[in-house]
Amino acid sequence: MGRVTLQTIADQLSVSRMTVSNAFSRPDQLSDELRERILSTARELGYAGPDPAARALAKGTTGAIGVLLTDSLQLAFSDEVATEFLGAVVEGLAPTGLALTLITSNGRDDVVPARDVAIDGALIYSCDPTSEAREWLLRRRLPLVFVDQRPRAGIGSVNVDDRGGARAAAQHLLDLGHRGVAILCPAEYGSAPSHPDAQRVVGWTEALRAAGVEPQVMHTTRDARDDPSDVVHAVLAQPQPPTAFLCFSDVLAFGVIQTAKELGLAVPRDLSVVGFDDTPAARVSDPPLTTVHQDVTAKGHLAAAALKEAIDEARQGKAARARHRLLTTELVVRGSTAPPPR
Repeated sequence: MGRVTLQTIADQLSVSRMTVSNAFSRPDQLSDELRERILSTARELGYAGPDPAARALAKGTTGAIGVLLTDSLQLAFSDEVATEFLGAVVEGLAPTGLALTLITSNGRDDVVPARDVAIDGALIYSCDPTSEAREWLLRRRLPLVFVDQRPRAGIGSVNVDDRGGARAAAQHLLDLGHRGVAILCPAEYGSAPSHPDAQRVVGWTEALRAAGVEPQVMHTTRDARDDPSDVVHAVLAQPQPPTAFLCFSDVLAFGVIQTAKELGLAVPRDLSVVGFDDTPAARVSDPPLTTVHQDVTAKGHLAAAALKEAIDEARQGKAARARHRLLTTELVVRGSTAPPPR
């Protein structure tokens, strides 16, 4: 037998070519019995289904959306917050049939997938505003949604109230009596006001400075962004070390606690530590971590829904409605904070 096509199966079953096509792409149009007959015949003849590339070309869609990450793709599988977010996006997209394509913007070579990858739209997630890959997606005029990004005119966004959560964390330490406070964040965050995560630094500093406290802002290196031991050692070796740390993430907070223990300090008796994100590990750490909770699952669901809406509007030729959604944050007080030592 020569090359098997949709028409081959249609002739075999005495049905139309469109009926066979519906069995693969629009199963709701057929009875379960007829669809199973078609698929069974296709299997017997060795037919795998319509060519995805050809089908996408005919429909003018790819059936996939992109998620642009600033860091390496390893982050998507190793960072608890990123993993939970992506899982929620996939869950939100499940009813639509859209697939997920991960794109990284870390490095010059990674501009290529952002420029050329076949997608119907993209989520730009916690991405450096200067990223070339980000600019390529903007130039392509795809339906986009910013997540953990500064809002931009004409593009929908989903953010959490980083600034409000950071203010609450700083105020918590002030209310406990702390006046020596260190802020710890990765080198690439907090230094540029345009970066989305700078809002955490803004929230911490405005609350502390309003109380007359000037925080010591410390950065981990890019090569050791989740291992603050060297920085924490140096800070705690000062003649008058801080009595509390405000950390960019729970991961950094765990690093501070571990380093403090190595130096013979007890948390929270000698040093108070506050994280950000409220990862599952924060609830079972020793001690349980005081942190700022963000609803990562809700963020992923909202992002998926917003992008699906933007794609639908683009297909219908409608002007995009750029809605900006802000999720609340909440300070969760646990065992890693206490009044400063006398």
